[in-house]
Amino acid sequence: MGHLIDLKKSKEVAGPDGTLIIGILTDEAVMEKKSKPIISFKERFEIAASIKYVDKVVPQETYSPFDNIKLYKPNILMESTSHSQKSIDELTKYMKSISGKVIINSYYKRQSSTKIKELIKNRR
Repeated sequence: MGHLIDLKKSKEVAGPDGTLIIGILTDEAVMEKKSKPIISFKERFEIAASIKYVDKVVPQETYSPFDNIKLYKPNILMESTSHSQKSIDELTKYMKSISGKVIINSYYKRQSSTKIKELIKNRR
């Protein structure tokens, strides 16, 4: 649910004429920081593409969005407080260099997919 809230907020920031582009982590990108996803990249990509707030979905080959940001050069980047301050600072510096800005979204800890998986496992 946290992701959906973020997507809705992001689309509101983009406005009716803006384009909301989201990167979906490949399985390999997820495994840079976490275990292999339960839902495949293809399925996650299709789910994201079906969300009404999303205009375009692109693969994200690394855990960091930096490569996609360099490729698409957005004027606004929505980031989460779940990422390190160092990462946010680096992204902010780059966004400023292309006359863009970073908006920080809250992290919805209770709605984290990792937390949901733990709750399911603990109910068994």
